[in-house]
Amino acid sequence: MGGETIMEFEEIIRKRTSIRKFSKNKLEQEKLDKILEAGRLAPTAKNSQPIKIYVVQSEEGIKKLDKASRCRYGASTVLIICGNKEEAYHKGDYTTYEMDSCIVTTHMMLEATNLDVDNIWIESFDESTLIEEFNIPSEYTPVCLLPLGYKAEDCPINPLHNKRKSIEEIVEYK
Repeated sequence: MGGETIMEFEEIIRKRTSIRKFSKNKLEQEKLDKILEAGRLAPTAKNSQPIKIYVVQSEEGIKKLDKASRCRYGASTVLIICGNKEEAYHKGDYTTYEMDSCIVTTHMMLEATNLDVDNIWIESFDESTLIEEFNIPSEYTPVCLLPLGYKAEDCPINPLHNKRKSIEEIVEYK
């Protein structure tokens, strides 16, 4: 926590890890604004921008969120990223609302890491509870949650963080 630091991109992608225990330190509005702006600037199919992001920070909002997911890990700021199936690009029966939501979330995760804000991507939530508790309009579908904040001092290290397949296992030249 503290002053803003700018990292090299490779350092950001290597440093970003899933945090499963957050401290009670509040996320600064300036940093949250930059994270949200990174999401706003993220590419979407045909620039459709079929995204809605709900920022949950109030005590009441956190209680509502906890009804829908047990995976907040103590974060005092959580983003609910939703996609609009109708606004998204369509190709036959396929729509890009989930892909677009994921790209937006990834951009926000990387900007958060750049600003030394810890985070974790969450897909474990009860969709109907989120929709009901936050009065999410029917045209939007919750895709993921993004808890943001600062890891607790006693946060366990993610044992899978550096466990990656080799480049030869995932890349094939043709």
